[in-house]
Amino acid sequence: MSGPSLTEIFRRLIATSGPISVQQFMGESNARYYAGKDPLGTAGDFVTAPEISQMFGELIGLWLADIWMRAGKPGPVRYVELGPGRGTLARDALRAMGRFGLSPEVHLVESSPALQAIQRAALPQARFHADLGDIPTDAPILLVANEFLDALPIRQLVRIEGGWREMMVAAAEDGFAYAPGPLPMDAAVPQDWREAEPGTVLETCPGAAAVVDEVAGRLVAQGGAALFIDYGHDRFRTGSTLQAVRQHRKVDALAAPGEADLTAHVDFATLAQMAEAGGAKWLGTAPHGAFLRALGIDQRAEALAQVTPGKAEALRQAKDRLTGDDQMGLLFKVMGLAAPGWPDGAGFPPR
Repeated sequence: MSGPSLTEIFRRLIATSGPISVQQFMGESNARYYAGKDPLGTAGDFVTAPEISQMFGELIGLWLADIWMRAGKPGPVRYVELGPGRGTLARDALRAMGRFGLSPEVHLVESSPALQAIQRAALPQARFHADLGDIPTDAPILLVANEFLDALPIRQLVRIEGGWREMMVAAAEDGFAYAPGPLPMDAAVPQDWREAEPGTVLETCPGAAAVVDEVAGRLVAQGGAALFIDYGHDRFRTGSTLQAVRQHRKVDALAAPGEADLTAHVDFATLAQMAEAGGAKWLGTAPHGAFLRALGIDQRAEALAQVTPGKAEALRQAKDRLTGDDQMGLLFKVMGLAAPGWPDGAGFPPR
């Protein structure tokens, strides 16, 4: 017998204690959503880049192998992936790395029991961790986080006539609705934005900031490099970006907590500043399409088409989906970090 839905739980909580923050709503919704299902693929709610084509994972693996070789091939080294989905990216990347003599230990950070079971089947050599802090600190890391940061809960602040307030989720007759909280939050807003127009919304993601800060600290202490790949912006912007996807369609973010994937755009500009403040080397933040083209996705697609001519059209469509300006090419970004003293990474424009 199943327990109460998250909608019922939230309505009881709000009736007892008042509106809850957007951060709590998103955090608890995604925790319930990811705990018991595989959300990926055509039968799920969304498709990620590794599931679109093997070319994506292969190019990420080649990027990691390249920077490792130019860093002097330190060993041993660990491959670390945050939120590894079905293990497809890791499998394809490791295969590409192996062609250049790079066979790292595999460490996966995954909280979903359903996804962890799939990852164990795909990567039997992997070691699993509940969070990044569990991974040993005695070797360089080659870290990848693909569509991981966007699912971490955001905090929203909204400017009203009386000042800044935290955005809350309140009960409404037919579900839930956004509402400004009662407490002044001006002290949490940068000075330059204190007098913004009413209706202005600022988003922060404490979880993403904490992850990037920890990765930066590990790169400084252990050596290595990291790629964060997600949809987001490389310049600071205002406005709500909270959205929900269910069965490959955008839906109301408040409509069915725990039953849809809630995400928000990643603020790569702020995260790059945090990484540098933590002592890591920021390699750059590049559009997804430009990054993959610089790594040779056009040539890889052509080579695969020559080997399997019957799949040429499917390969072209997959490449266009990964790199097209109206697909993932511009909306998604790739941010690279490295340890001090490590070389610059391929695919990023000169700084």
